[in-house]
Amino acid sequence: MSMSDPIADMLTRMRNALLREHESVTIPSSNIKENIAKVLKAEGFIDDYAVQAAEVGTELVVTLKYTTKGEPVIRSLQRVSKPGLRVFKGFKSLKPLLNGQGIYVISTSRGVMSDAQCKELKIGGEVICAVS
Repeated sequence: MSMSDPIADMLTRMRNALLREHESVTIPSSNIKENIAKVLKAEGFIDDYAVQAAEVGTELVVTLKYTTKGEPVIRSLQRVSKPGLRVFKGFKSLKPLLNGQGIYVISTSRGVMSDAQCKELKIGGEVICAVS
């Protein structure tokens, strides 16, 4: 099966797992997905992630994070830049998401990073997704 937007598939799998209150979710792995998971872990939105061998290729296993009340830490997970409409932002035009409660995950020439890291390094890039 051909998939036109694998990153949107990753985000949808994570949203569905959060709605069903699963501990973890398994996603077909790629470098960009691993880097997105690394940013989400560094920003405290997921507990952990691991790459493991699958029947074909590798899988990314993301351990989801919940509060002590059992509510998911990730309230919203939206794809911003899509294959049909790419969204690029400079570091000066990156505004805080929900007054700093959320982050943008951005693909730059120096790798995938959060909007705060982009402002610190003064570089822009393609806005992959918004997480809050």
